[in-house]
Amino acid sequence: MTAKNIKIALLGFGNAGKAFAKLLTKKQEEIFNKFNLNVSVVAIATKSKGCLVNEKGIDLISALNDIDKFNHFNKNRNDYTEISSMEIAKNVDYDILFELTPLQIFSGQPAIDHIKAALNRKKHAVSANKGPIAWAFKPLRDLAEKNNVLFYYETTVMDGTPIFNLADETLKFCKITEVKGILNSTTNFVLEEIAKGKQYDEVIIEGKKRGFVEEDPSMDIEGWDAAAKTAALLNVLMGANITPLDVDRKGIEDITYEQIKDAEKRGNVIKLICYGGIENGKVIARVKPEEISKNSLFASITSTTSIVSITTDLMGTISIVEHEPEIEQTAYGVFSDLIRVLGNMNN
Repeated sequence: MTAKNIKIALLGFGNAGKAFAKLLTKKQEEIFNKFNLNVSVVAIATKSKGCLVNEKGIDLISALNDIDKFNHFNKNRNDYTEISSMEIAKNVDYDILFELTPLQIFSGQPAIDHIKAALNRKKHAVSANKGPIAWAFKPLRDLAEKNNVLFYYETTVMDGTPIFNLADETLKFCKITEVKGILNSTTNFVLEEIAKGKQYDEVIIEGKKRGFVEEDPSMDIEGWDAAAKTAALLNVLMGANITPLDVDRKGIEDITYEQIKDAEKRGNVIKLICYGGIENGKVIARVKPEEISKNSLFASITSTTSIVSITTDLMGTISIVEHEPEIEQTAYGVFSDLIRVLGNMNN
C-alpha cells in the first residue's frame, strides 16, 4: 500500500519548536513503520528569524543548523520567505497546524486565531501554547468537533506529562471534582532560596543566571503563569469555561523570610498552590501561597519539579509528578499529540 504524505506547519521555532523538530527527524522511520505515513514539515514561521515554506518538505536538519549558526534562516535558501504566521495558518497546504508561539498571557492571542484558522479549514491542530486553552478552550473544542477534526494540547501544562491524555484515555466515566497542583518552578525556586536567608533581589539575579527565572519574572512571581495553567486544567478537566482573570490569584511577592521561618516552626512549608473545586455547583479557581505540612507529598515538590493531583468520584485521588523537566520533555509532549493525531487519521 502506498504511504500517505502528512504535511505539518510549525508556528514558532523557539526552544520547544527546535527540540520537536530534532525529535521528529529521529522518529521519522518509526512513524513510517507504524502508520505507513510520511510526515514532512512544509512551513515554519518565526517572528524574527524569517520563515520557510516548501510544499515538498523542509530539510529540518539544515533549518536547525541555520538557527544554531546564524540565529536566522538563511535568506539564500530556495524555501526562504517572509510571511506571517496567520498567512501560513490560512493559506499554506498542511494537514496539522502546530501552535508553538510564545504565550500572550492576558489574551491568548494571536495563538487563538491561528488555531481557529486551521480548524475553520478543517485541519487538525496541536497547541503547546497554553493561551488558547486558558482563554478560549470551549469555542475551539466545539469548532474542532463541528468540523470533525482533532485538537490536542498536552504540552500546555507540565510539559509532556500526560495529564489530559490520562483523563481522556484512562478515567472514562469518572467525574473530576477537584484539581490541585504546584505548577510554577520559578516560585518554587524563589521560596526555597528565601528560606535559606537570601534577599529577594539576590535570588532573582541568581535564578536568571541559572535559567530558572525569566528576564521579567513578574508573570511567575505574581501568579499569572500559575493562573493560566489553572484555567487551562479546569477548562479541560472540569468543563469550567474560565479565563486566568477568573482565578482568585495571589502571588508570592509579599512572602518574607520571617513568614517562611514561622511556618517551619509549625512543621509547615509555604508553596504556591493552584486549586480548582466545586462550590454551589460552580467551578471555583484560586492560586495563592499556602502553608502545607512538611510531611505532605506537595512539600516534597522542589526546584523545577511539578505536581498535579486529580480527585475523581470513582478513582479517588491520583497524583502525577514531573521531575525536573528539560526541553526534551516539552518536545515529547508535542510529539505525543502528533502521534495521537496520526493514530486517529489512520483509523
